[in-house]
Amino acid sequence: MSNATKPASLLDPTNCVVVMIDYQPQMAFGVKSIDGQTLVNNATGLAKAAKVFGVPLILTSVAEKSFSGPTFSQLREVYPDASIIDRTTMNTWEDERVVAEIKKTGRKKVVLAGLWTEVCIALPAIDALREGFEVYVVADACGGTSEVAHDLAIERVVQAGAVPITWLQFLLELQRDWARQATYDAVLGVVKAHAGVYGIGVQYAKAVLGAEANEGKR
Repeated sequence: MSNATKPASLLDPTNCVVVMIDYQPQMAFGVKSIDGQTLVNNATGLAKAAKVFGVPLILTSVAEKSFSGPTFSQLREVYPDASIIDRTTMNTWEDERVVAEIKKTGRKKVVLAGLWTEVCIALPAIDALREGFEVYVVADACGGTSEVAHDLAIERVVQAGAVPITWLQFLLELQRDWARQATYDAVLGVVKAHAGVYGIGVQYAKAVLGAEANEGKR
């Protein structure tokens, strides 16, 4: 990691804010670093993770009416009442409204995800770090115009001081203890819907343990 301030604590529901950037059709058309369905799945899993734990989430778009189109319906369904901030600048951090919303939360850990990694993620990540925020980039919920573009963008933000994570890592880091019953069922719901074979494993374990429990009651 660079000379930037290293994050001093784990992510938890009280210390971070999620910013999801430019999940729009025209931006997705140019993504070549990740399968499109996987991208939508991972972004939706991230949005649901934030909602389960009440983490503030900011949705922002670029040139919605004139070029990029509406934010993915899957995200709007998770946050149907969200006000999406539409920008003209490629760098989200150059839009005062977005930065004001982030600062309003009073949280210093900024979790970024969006399209494209090499522009719409790298630029605000570097600016946020410069202003003293701790930045986390959800690498598997981002997409670049090529694998090289995505990989180099992640490398660039890491060198600047950002921390790369995955959407599932974010979810489980917030849960952290399966004894936390308030979010237990909701977390498993997100896992089963979006975590692939891990989700299938959860379904299997539930079925097997449930059957064994019923046998024990006879």
